Amino acid sequence: MGNLMQVLEALSYVVTILGFPAAIWIIFREERMRRKNEESELHRELSEEYDTFLRMVMENADLLLMSRITPPPLSEEQRERTDIIFRMLVSLFEKAYIILYDDAMDKNARRRWSSWEDDMVDWCARPDFRALLPDLLEGEDDAFSAYIQNLADKAAGKAV
Repeated sequence: MGNLMQVLEALSYVVTILGFPAAIWIIFREERMRRKNEESELHRELSEEYDTFLRMVMENADLLLMSRITPPPLSEEQRERTDIIFRMLVSLFEKAYIILYDDAMDKNARRRWSSWEDDMVDWCARPDFRALLPDLLEGEDDAFSAYIQNLADKAAGKAV
């Protein structure tokens, strides 16, 4: 009986020595996977919002928002629709920035962010968007405003 107790006590030490670190490792791994899944889900939801936005742009094709040519003068109603669409776009970009952007991104997060930055650069290349940007950024997150304004300034430099 005493021998059995010693074996059980020795096994309890082994479980403590090996089991505790293994449990911590499993918890950290599960937490990392949960965070990665959350980030992927957030990116998917934002991408769906951008797809919905692009459908709305397509429904307003008379505004020529996807065209690389300078649109002809717009009517007052068209200018108002353009302003609303640009406001929606800036709001979506700000949401993506707040949710996805981080100075210390890993490779996958950087790849996801790069697709958003590419879209921002494309829109910032539009003179009409850049012209309205100061008004569109009123009340927006300061870090986001500085980020997209920097992209717009670079785009303006390339356009010259």
